Amino acid sequence: MNFLSFISLLSLLLFSNDWGQTGHRVVGEVATYHLSDSARQAVEELLDGASLASVSNYADWIRSDRNYDKYRTWHYVNYPFDQEYEASEKNPDGDVVQALRKCIAVLDDPKETKASKAFYLKLLVHFIGDIHQPMHVWRMEDRGGNEIRVKWFGKSSNLHRVWDSQMIDDFQMSFTELANDLPELSQAEIEEIQGQPLLDWVEETHAKAQDIFENTTPNSSLGYFYRYQYFDMVKKQLCLAGLRLAATLNELFK
Repeated sequence: MNFLSFISLLSLLLFSNDWGQTGHRVVGEVATYHLSDSARQAVEELLDGASLASVSNYADWIRSDRNYDKYRTWHYVNYPFDQEYEASEKNPDGDVVQALRKCIAVLDDPKETKASKAFYLKLLVHFIGDIHQPMHVWRMEDRGGNEIRVKWFGKSSNLHRVWDSQMIDDFQMSFTELANDLPELSQAEIEEIQGQPLLDWVEETHAKAQDIFENTTPNSSLGYFYRYQYFDMVKKQLCLAGLRLAATLNELFK
C-alpha cells in the first residue's frame, strides 16, 4: 500500500464510519431475522454464503479506493429542515435516496449479472443503514454535524462522530448483543414499519435530525445524560433499518 492509499484508509477509519461497524452489522443482523425463505436463499447465493452483517460495512471499506469515488455522496442527503426531500435541490452526484433507488433497480433487473447484483446488494445493506442515521439526513451548512464541535466524555469530538459511532461503541455491546437489545415490537407494528415507502423513511429521519440539531448546543460537553436522552433513538433507528432492509429484500426476492 502506498502512502496516499494509507492516508486515505486512515481517514476512512477515523472519520467515515456512518453507524460505525457495530451499528451497520446490527442492521444486517436484524434484517436476517426477518428474511423470507426465498429472500434468504437469494441473498446466500449472491453473497456466496456471507451474511448481511458481514458485508454491511462494504460501502465504507471501498471508500479507501479512488476507483469508487463516484459513490462517496451516496451515503447521505442534505436539505433544509423546513423542506421535504422531493422539493429540495438534488445533488447531481447522487445521494442516499438516489443510491437506494439505483440498488433496488439493479437487484430487480433480470438482465444484470450476479457480480453486479452482489455489489449493489452490499451497497443496499449499508445505505439502508445510512438513511436511518440522523446525521446522514441532515442539512448542508454544517456537513451533517461534522462542523458542530462538542466534547464526548471530556474529549474533543463533533456531533457527527458522536452519532456515527461513539454512542454505540461506548455502550460496549457486540453487534449480536445489541441486535438482541433492540425494542420489542408486535407483528402489527413490524408490518406497519415495513409497509412505509422510502420517502417516508427519509422524512422520518430528517425530522429526528432536526430534533437533535435543536437540542444539542455547540461546544457542549456530552456524556451520560446525552446518551440516556438519545440512545433509545439510536436503537430504534437501527431496528427500523433492519426491518426495512428485510422488507426490501423480501419484496425483491419473492
